[in-house]
Amino acid sequence: MPIAVDIDVMLARRKMSVGELAERVGITPANLAVLKNGRAKAVRFTTLAALCDVLECQPGDLLRWEPEEATAPPAVRSA
Repeated sequence: MPIAVDIDVMLARRKMSVGELAERVGITPANLAVLKNGRAKAVRFTTLAALCDVLECQPGDLLRWEPEEATAPPAVRSA
């Protein structure tokens, strides 16, 4: 997936556990794990805002875009 989630980085910087973050944000530890491990298909803006509030950061500190590895296009033969 081209969106990388850096919640672990912010947790380490804030010296906060996953359980504490989940409790303070108001989501289950399981749902936070899905998000932080990059398995989430979507995130609500309210959840993102709560994460930013608790971690005192910007959305860009938690999410970043990484281009997917592109496969080389097939060779084109000219006649």
